Amino acid sequence: MDMNTIEAVVRTQDPAEWRDGDAWLAGGTVLFSYGSLAFGKEPLRRLLDLGDAGWPAVTVTDAGIELAATCTVAELYALPESEAVATAAGSASASRDKAASWPALDLIRPCCDSFVASFKVWNMSTVGGNLCASLPAGPMISLCAALDGQATVLGPGGASRTVPVADFVTGDGKNCLAPGELLRSIRLPASALASRVAFRRLSLSNLGRSGVLLIGRLDADGTLVLTVTAATKRPVQLRFPAATRAGVPTRDQASAAVSAAALVDALDAAIPAELYHDDIHGLPAWRKDMTYRLAEEIRAELAAPAGVPPVRVSGDFWPPQPQPPQRKSPQQIASPRHGSPQQTSSPQASPQQEGA
Repeated sequence: MDMNTIEAVVRTQDPAEWRDGDAWLAGGTVLFSYGSLAFGKEPLRRLLDLGDAGWPAVTVTDAGIELAATCTVAELYALPESEAVATAAGSASASRDKAASWPALDLIRPCCDSFVASFKVWNMSTVGGNLCASLPAGPMISLCAALDGQATVLGPGGASRTVPVADFVTGDGKNCLAPGELLRSIRLPASALASRVAFRRLSLSNLGRSGVLLIGRLDADGTLVLTVTAATKRPVQLRFPAATRAGVPTRDQASAAVSAAALVDALDAAIPAELYHDDIHGLPAWRKDMTYRLAEEIRAELAAPAGVPPVRVSGDFWPPQPQPPQRKSPQQIASPRHGSPQQTSSPQASPQQEGA
């Protein structure tokens, strides 16, 4: 945490106040760890603090979920059992109905768990900060890209534009933000939240940084969507149209229509060798091999009828384990529970689960 070049901290969320030498400050978990000389040729001079922005962390409507860029990991983790879902649904029973109608909510906690971070990080690190850091292993990138998230970006003079999260990150530590632009929020559409989903993650070490993270989605129209992250320098998304019977798409036919060979061909075409990430957390060859392995597991899981457990699950945090119907305190919901056998937020390994 070497920030000795900072001359001022300005509380603002107005892009018009940005100037050369500035950096937006949300949770600061990446900014403070990198230091003021890590973001270009010139050192940082000012921090533009979003702490008083007052943006609602989560807004739930029938159209979907909007996450403020300043929503913390702890707030997101609490969402599936939060008052926001209950209020939008209208009652406790309706809340359960909404959770049932949005099965993709099951992705939230595995993606949060993929931070493998302490409660100190969870209560400071933000969804928007994770996107803007644009690291290959960023699990909020994985979640939002997989659910067709749309990022709202603010610019000077009241300018605003919308960018698919799958296109927001352009490389390792790179994104589409122009100097002075600010990520305001990410909208997750109800159509994606209503999809069946499957999740796979692998790391070279127990509770280590993600080396490969794939999410599959089976939409209501039968389209199979596969999003590859962590293994690649930027998100890669593949879409397989539904099969049809008498000209009418059916959800059950979608994954079955995608053969293992077709999946391999699609991955070959979509991910050139140079796009696989290379660092201490995994060599490109391993990341590629595991991408193909996990993609096939996801294809097979979503090809099976709903409710049928997956035959094989490599990695951790999946499938979600049923939670007993009990009320949790805010501290229990907000705090990650890594680090001891008695406190684990990820499911216990089943006979089908294995590492690689």
